[in-house]
Amino acid sequence: MTVDGVRSFVQEPAASAMTAIRAHVLISGHVQGVFYRASTQRQANSLALRGWVCNLPDGRVEAVFEGEQAIVDRMVAWCRIGPPNAYVTDVAVRFEPCTGEFIGFGVRY
Repeated sequence: MTVDGVRSFVQEPAASAMTAIRAHVLISGHVQGVFYRASTQRQANSLALRGWVCNLPDGRVEAVFEGEQAIVDRMVAWCRIGPPNAYVTDVAVRFEPCTGEFIGFGVRY
């Protein structure tokens, strides 16, 4: 960009680097009784994500992740594998706007 004959370089941050998103995730398979929640919490904390994870009465695990899109995508990819004793058959993901309501990442009961 040129202003009054002086070339100016304005570097905008990359949109994806600054875009916080929320992923609402439902994980199916053999995902309860295998430390899925604790492992999810440990992984999410290592990635500095915010949100929560909980067991559902129907045997699935539900989680909400908020953070930078690329990091949330990494977490969702991890959910497709899970901890060593888990057997994941499906991961349903719904992306939503980030609300910023969480301070950290926890396990809900």
